[in-house]
Amino acid sequence: MNAHMPMTSNEGDIPVLMVATQAPLEVLHGSAASRFLTVTQMMESLASLDITQAKGADVQQLAQAAAMLLRDGCDVMDVLGRQIRARV
Repeated sequence: MNAHMPMTSNEGDIPVLMVATQAPLEVLHGSAASRFLTVTQMMESLASLDITQAKGADVQQLAQAAAMLLRDGCDVMDVLGRQIRARV
């Protein structure tokens, strides 16, 4: 496995955001967990609001931010899983 893996959320031909594939398991887990927790808190806040008066663009921006954080978390979990499988 390469030392760094491009994250899915990179835009363009040159990846800027990377996952350190050789980071310790607890660091990878903490990074993914913080993204998942952030998205969970965003969705809980959104669920408690009356969104009938929200602008479509605002809801779309929240959804895009949540999707990006989830994708980042999934990318990190992918690296975590690869490290765990390599140890078995």
